[in-house]
Amino acid sequence: MIIHVILEGIGLGLLLILVCKIGISGGAVKMVHLYSQEVQERCIQLGLTSPKCIKHNSLLFKIICVPGYIAYILICTYGLNGARGFWEGFWQMLLILSIMNLIDRFLVDDFWVGHTKDWTIRGTEDLKPYITARDKKKKWAVGTIGMAMIAAILSIIMTFIIH
Repeated sequence: MIIHVILEGIGLGLLLILVCKIGISGGAVKMVHLYSQEVQERCIQLGLTSPKCIKHNSLLFKIICVPGYIAYILICTYGLNGARGFWEGFWQMLLILSIMNLIDRFLVDDFWVGHTKDWTIRGTEDLKPYITARDKKKKWAVGTIGMAMIAAILSIIMTFIIH
């Protein structure tokens, strides 16, 4: 069972990478809402985007990703794996989300954004690294605590629905 859940976590991480790949397909500026405020402001100054466009892309990203990720982990945990109680659902969802978080931190943030040109926005190169040490600490903390909270909340909801 644990191997199965680990593979589901890798699957969610790959889904995240696919969403990012699609998001930057026409240029990384489409995903500038994921960058610091300083990079966003520079992109606006350069005429590459507008505040309205940044808000729109951010909202679109959240509307697609959050429900999609939640559906994925619920289907895996309760549909495919047959979890029925709080703890059974919690540990599976936490593991799936934690694996996605590791993929996001190491493969997306550290490698893809930090060491390739795919996420470079022309005219903002002097603002690199786009993900600073401070940003990384915040992402680790929020990601780790956030994944546990999401898993707990969803497990509570599903426990009430199932029982």
